[in-house]
Amino acid sequence: MEEAIIKKQYKGIICYDGEFFHGWQYQPDKKTVQGELQKNLSLIMRKEIHVQGASRTDAGVHALGQTFTFYYEGNLPTRLRHAVSQLLAPHAKVMEIEEVPLEFDVCRDVKWKKYCYTFELSKEPSPFTIKYAWHVPYKIDLVLLRELLPELIGTHDFAGFQSTGSQMQTTVRTLYSVELKEGGVITSINSANLWHIEFVGNGFLYHMIRNIIGTLIEIARGRFPKEFLYKCLYENKKFNGLCAPPHGLTLVEIKY
Repeated sequence: MEEAIIKKQYKGIICYDGEFFHGWQYQPDKKTVQGELQKNLSLIMRKEIHVQGASRTDAGVHALGQTFTFYYEGNLPTRLRHAVSQLLAPHAKVMEIEEVPLEFDVCRDVKWKKYCYTFELSKEPSPFTIKYAWHVPYKIDLVLLRELLPELIGTHDFAGFQSTGSQMQTTVRTLYSVELKEGGVITSINSANLWHIEFVGNGFLYHMIRNIIGTLIEIARGRFPKEFLYKCLYENKKFNGLCAPPHGLTLVEIKY
């Protein structure tokens, strides 16, 4: 008697260099992380596999800990993680795959997400950090920048920091912490000019972090008054500030 085939759900964690992908979400005519992951999982497992991700990173945004799930009937092929990583190399790597309950939801069950935005304060960019840090060649008031961060913490309507093109049902999000820290996130180069801002929250809107970063930098260099931050945060009008480039942003971790 043949053993019954049972449908199972699996959760994986993947890291990738966003420079080589047009974002996470599948696009039929472009190379995306979801598209490449689905294609290679389907190739190895010899059946169509659909992958769902926890966070839709934009083109150029990196990830150290993107989470995804997929369904499969039965046990996974031996060394699946290694095999799919070989096909994704050198720009992405699946770090782990494990079985999770069928009722687990990769989006709804998220407790918090951690993103970091890295920038370099120097007259000339370093060739070793330019891929993963926004080069800011201006004099920045880091004391003022740090003083502005607590205003962002808590539950707010962040519509004023959302770019057009989003279809979110609600623009209310909660930020549990926002901190300015020394050093980079991806690069191991020890540079006194590297800084990053760490955001931990229950979710983020389209371009929300990049718009916040652009606003903070413009205020800290003296182009905008600090009231501009309050205007974006509390008046909920269309964002008309500076959107920081994508390559400084990294999805670090997703907690369940």
